Amino acid sequence: MHTAITIDALKVLDAIDRKGSFAGAASVLFRVPSAISYTVQKLEEDLNVDIFDRSGHRAALTPAGRYLLEEGRSLLAAAEALAHTTRQVAEGWETRLRIGFNSLLPAECLFPAIRAFQQLDVPVDVQLTEEVFAGAWDALQSRRVDLIVGADQISKPAGHFTTSPLGLVEFVFAVAPDHPLAHQPEPLRESDIAPFPAVVAADTSRSLTPGNAGIFQRQRTFTVTNINQKIEAQQAGLGVGWLPAARIRQQLERGTLVSKPVHEPRQAIAIHLARRSGDKGKALLWFWEYLRKSSDLQPWLSGQ
Repeated sequence: MHTAITIDALKVLDAIDRKGSFAGAASVLFRVPSAISYTVQKLEEDLNVDIFDRSGHRAALTPAGRYLLEEGRSLLAAAEALAHTTRQVAEGWETRLRIGFNSLLPAECLFPAIRAFQQLDVPVDVQLTEEVFAGAWDALQSRRVDLIVGADQISKPAGHFTTSPLGLVEFVFAVAPDHPLAHQPEPLRESDIAPFPAVVAADTSRSLTPGNAGIFQRQRTFTVTNINQKIEAQQAGLGVGWLPAARIRQQLERGTLVSKPVHEPRQAIAIHLARRSGDKGKALLWFWEYLRKSSDLQPWLSGQ
């Protein structure tokens, strides 16, 4: 579809407005004044509107002309951004990198990496997405994210993925200090725990089989969105359950949660970085190498 409004015409209007005259616009655009006049005249004819009021000593934008220029400047900015992004993609940089992180880890564990990446001054948008259980692998498999931090091996689907180990997440069975289980003889058995609701973080998987852990048969559940909410719910005494040990150090120290030994403890799980094997974007590989070598995640892990 033909339109009279072109990027070039908008550049001419912008230059006239900034320089205050047709001659000034011609100078900054390296054109002769007649070429500037012709562009404006043709645009007015094609739109059938007066863009400039020529009744005074110098041409001034009409209300329609001012509206066209102000709206057109957003198109000029978008065109410049598009050109820049196209060059960026040609050089191998993504326009956006989507990082999914397992809810067993806090979002802030990735802030040092993001800060270091921002210092590169590369115009790549970074998006963080929190995932629970099989949702981490599901997000990677379905291309909702480009990189997963904290992928387990239990729910890994078939496919071409590259992984790198990060360490182990250890778990503590925790209850509120005023919960009935806080005063039960140790170690707790299934028969002690099952009568009380378990706080569960809902699996974010959309297509893979949802997972859960540490729930006994016939135990009621109270479902929340993520591990942060699970910690808060257990502090409030709304239920019991296993929590990542590193995530609740302060709560245990303050006494807002109490660790209870269990007859059958939950095993630590190994978590990994994961990406699709064929993806080679520069931002993706930068984060991959940074997180593999960095110690930023270690306070939330127990080693390998």
